[in-house]
Amino acid sequence: MEAILALEDGRTWRGRGFGAEAEVAGEVVFNTSMSGYQEILTDPSYSGQIVTMTYPLIGNYGVNEEDPESRRVFAEGFVVRELSRVYSNWRAGQSLDQYLKDAGVPGISDIDTRSLVRHIRERGSMRGCLSTLHTEEQAVVERARKAPEMIGLDLASVVTCKEPYVWTDDQAAAYGSPVLLHPRAKQPQTDGEKSEPSFHVVAYDFGLKHNSLRNLAALNCRVTVIPALTSAEDVIALKPDGVWLSNGPGDPEPLTGVVANLKKLIGRYPIFGICLGHQLMGLAFGGRTYKLPFGHHGGNQPVKDLTTGRVEITAQNHGFAVDADSLPADCEVTHINLNDNTVEGLRHRNLPVYSVQYHPEAGPGPHDPSYLFDKFVETMKESRH
Repeated sequence: MEAILALEDGRTWRGRGFGAEAEVAGEVVFNTSMSGYQEILTDPSYSGQIVTMTYPLIGNYGVNEEDPESRRVFAEGFVVRELSRVYSNWRAGQSLDQYLKDAGVPGISDIDTRSLVRHIRERGSMRGCLSTLHTEEQAVVERARKAPEMIGLDLASVVTCKEPYVWTDDQAAAYGSPVLLHPRAKQPQTDGEKSEPSFHVVAYDFGLKHNSLRNLAALNCRVTVIPALTSAEDVIALKPDGVWLSNGPGDPEPLTGVVANLKKLIGRYPIFGICLGHQLMGLAFGGRTYKLPFGHHGGNQPVKDLTTGRVEITAQNHGFAVDADSLPADCEVTHINLNDNTVEGLRHRNLPVYSVQYHPEAGPGPHDPSYLFDKFVETMKESRH
């Protein structure tokens, strides 16, 4: 099956199609992770984006029922150098090709992904179109140019859950075993050892990944997940011990209603935000956000904790960042990215409110930042006294 990938600036790549026979458009980004493609594809933060893997061989361990990070594939399309038609892993249930076919998502292989990545690094992420239906270059380029710009695009309201729900053991089992819990997490209890949760966490779903919920539940938290546009008054009515802000796709600035709700919650409860939740926290503090040239996507981003001097290797997936110079005096930058010095962490100087730009849930990714879930639990514990 012939396929073509075209960017809005007119650059094109031809290759072999796999997955679904379809045509999709979105922002073309690249991910530097060597594994974890199933978690990447099912990360709602990739809604509106076509993902290119920099690692040259993808699909060799297949896909399984335990690794999805959400209810479905959210990436618009998938770009790889070489697709492994043979897969081998004791958990594997089907091939990546069939997985994407079932999801209705197209892929393209056998292209020079190095040239694509270099092009994006030099000129920035841009809109693209991936098609296995039509391969006439100019027509596909025109479709790329008609795709929505990521700046100003509210995608969190699209991918969020429709109704509140409580994360349960049954849901955890349905969406896979909690195999990526950090070392200090309380391991799942047997039927004879169940106890009442110690803390109630209300989790805003802007496009969350299930491994964050698994980590909170493993630390004996009852987690109530709520839609992105839930009012502050409804959160207060749930009587949480803490509020958690998830990752998610798109531009944070259009989410003015969410920011207004966060302003009402700051000072009432401990709040911990990650990724998009971090950017929304920066806006709630009074800061600004801006679009990065090609974003940070992958599992090898070095981050320095300015409060301790410690360097962590982190998993990241974002295209926007908080402007440090726009933050008020009562907000402190706690972490920076060592590649480009962008803001990677914030905290309020007087209130139990903090956030990080990266993904501590490690699904996939390094486990260096896993202590942040412990920190959140300790903060809730201290706030009770």
